[in-house]
Amino acid sequence: MDEQPSPPLDRRAELSEFLRTRRARLKPEDVGLPDFGRHRRVPGLRREELAQLAGVSVAYYTRLEQGNGRNVSAEVLDAIARALRLTDAEHAHLTHLAKPKAHKKKQPARPQQVRGALRQLLDSMDGIPAYVGGRRTDILAWNRMAAAVFGDWSELAPQERNWARLVFLKPEYHDLFVDWEQKAIDIVCLLRMDAGCHPDDPRLSSLVGELSVKSEDFRRLWATHDVKEKSHGVKRMRHPLVGDLSLQFESFRLPDDNEQSLVTYHAEPGSASAEALRLLASWGTDATRAGASTPQ
Repeated sequence: MDEQPSPPLDRRAELSEFLRTRRARLKPEDVGLPDFGRHRRVPGLRREELAQLAGVSVAYYTRLEQGNGRNVSAEVLDAIARALRLTDAEHAHLTHLAKPKAHKKKQPARPQQVRGALRQLLDSMDGIPAYVGGRRTDILAWNRMAAAVFGDWSELAPQERNWARLVFLKPEYHDLFVDWEQKAIDIVCLLRMDAGCHPDDPRLSSLVGELSVKSEDFRRLWATHDVKEKSHGVKRMRHPLVGDLSLQFESFRLPDDNEQSLVTYHAEPGSASAEALRLLASWGTDATRAGASTPQ
């Protein structure tokens, strides 16, 4: 029996919930308004307060928060973004939801392809765990060191090579990341941004639906409607073979395909983590096999 395609995400509902949750997180004192304490019946700002700050009518803002973004101008969205104190990523997400790009003809999404030269670059990065990520947090290509640190993704079916599936559905990844909650938040924020850009993507809808059914943590984080991009930082891990790792990561969007990113990890020179990476590099694929058989 053929699997039925998942319905697209409801863009109007996404827009409504995003605006409501952004408004709810602001307190009157945050924006210089008086707080009447016990007389407030809603968390955060009232609609009329937000409309006043943005310089639009209450009726206009109410229609927008109800998901009706038709004919809204970029200037109005900018004013609302300023009033809500949105980040650049949140502002872009609001624009995608309120003013989606028109597509002349809906065509099935083509498989994401990684250029051969980029694969060669990955293979040449000795001692540096690196991979290429794509839409829906898919993992498209990786090198030997990434497999040694994160596990051999080649042993997974292509549809399982996905960070959201790994983080929320695989217990070993819960053990791998010291701050699993933050890793999970980062993944959900990326999926939310993807949903804003591609609400009619059936594979994304299917992924969100599956995770919502199988993971209470995913349902909780998805309901926050948070979005952000994280291009660099530090990730702490507890590797089954070499113990604690503290690795700095950098994420580079590809200039010829902004839906793909090259992500690299490195350790501070002379650190215990650098030595641990050298050990993993010397073990190569044996490290992956040994790690898979090592009790967590």
